[in-house]
Amino acid sequence: MTIITTELNSGIRYAFRKISSPVAYCALSIKAGTRDEKPGQNGIAHLTEHMLFKGTTSRGARRINNFLESLGGELNAYTTKEETVIHATVLKEDIAKAVELLSDLAFNSLFPEKELKKEKEIVLDEISSYKDTPSEQIFDDFDEYIFGEHPLAMPILGKPKSLKSITAQDIKDFTGNYYRPANMSFSIVADIQPERGAKLVEKHFGKMVNNGHAPNGARKEEIPLTPSSTPGLKAITRKTYQVHCVTGSRAYSMYNPMRLPLALLTNILGGPALNSRLNQSLREKHALAYTVDASYTPYTDTGLFTIYFGSDKNNLEKCREIVSKEINLLKDRELSPAILKAAKKQLLGQFAISTDNAESQCLSLGKSLLFYGKVEPIEVIREKIASIEASQIHKAAVEILDTDRMFTLIYN
Repeated sequence: MTIITTELNSGIRYAFRKISSPVAYCALSIKAGTRDEKPGQNGIAHLTEHMLFKGTTSRGARRINNFLESLGGELNAYTTKEETVIHATVLKEDIAKAVELLSDLAFNSLFPEKELKKEKEIVLDEISSYKDTPSEQIFDDFDEYIFGEHPLAMPILGKPKSLKSITAQDIKDFTGNYYRPANMSFSIVADIQPERGAKLVEKHFGKMVNNGHAPNGARKEEIPLTPSSTPGLKAITRKTYQVHCVTGSRAYSMYNPMRLPLALLTNILGGPALNSRLNQSLREKHALAYTVDASYTPYTDTGLFTIYFGSDKNNLEKCREIVSKEINLLKDRELSPAILKAAKKQLLGQFAISTDNAESQCLSLGKSLLFYGKVEPIEVIREKIASIEASQIHKAAVEILDTDRMFTLIYN
């Protein structure tokens, strides 16, 4: 799979991959997320993402919404703790329209006050809906519990009080700081000639002034795994039929060489497959929980490892005992060669299936350029997974699953 990457004079980085399909994908990735918000402005990154669709110097909100949809295409966006992504899916003959539109949204949005007032109400409703879903809300509360005063503790949707105070000028200041070419990447996955894709990006992004990196540009120094707040157990009373539990700890950053061993460990313990250890023990063997999973999210300077389950209130302690037992098994001894081989084969299969999706490829290319400044070929990533050793997985288990470093949050 040939991937072409380059950096334009404006500072934006560009990646292209040619596929055989009538459908084309493009994405603009911006290194601007929840953790980049000023105190008192929690939710501005996500609100800005919403407001990008509410009018530019040449298009009104309705025209933006109809521009690609009338061609059978799709326009979408999302915000994370560290990035904002605007992406489009169109027929390949309409790729030029999609690239131009993404540029217009990123650099020419007006953020009208009338639309801002309406959009705040929509996001506030989104927050209320989220709070009605304890299996999702508990993760926001856990982030605040484990990260304390760190910006990563803040919820992506924002908090109602801070959200209501955000003005159009605040959004303009936020985009002025972070929506700059050197803080962006653009990716295209389409059945067009590479030269055409490069010309499109050059036309709409290449002639802009290179005004340098945003304030977050150098954020790579890893935060120590040991948190500043005290690990332990915290319970919150919620009127729910189930008890919900999240246990976790600080983990490796996206630049740490132990990232892939921890990803494999997470997959073994509670990945999406039905044969994960927690799924087999909690659900299949003991029928104590319908939902159980483990997840690992790496950030630029730290990471987060979590185990979540929901169960009947009477089964809470039994579930916690089983989770602890599975964790201790991974900490006490290394995986056997046969188990390690099977685990790597499973992860490689999951990786191959996920990268077979062209839209996922496009988003992945943009994120790789944004945070690594390059795109590693799939073959290289496969080799890295295949070369993971049992000792590395054991090291990750001992460091990340250390009981003295684990936080636990319970909704009961």
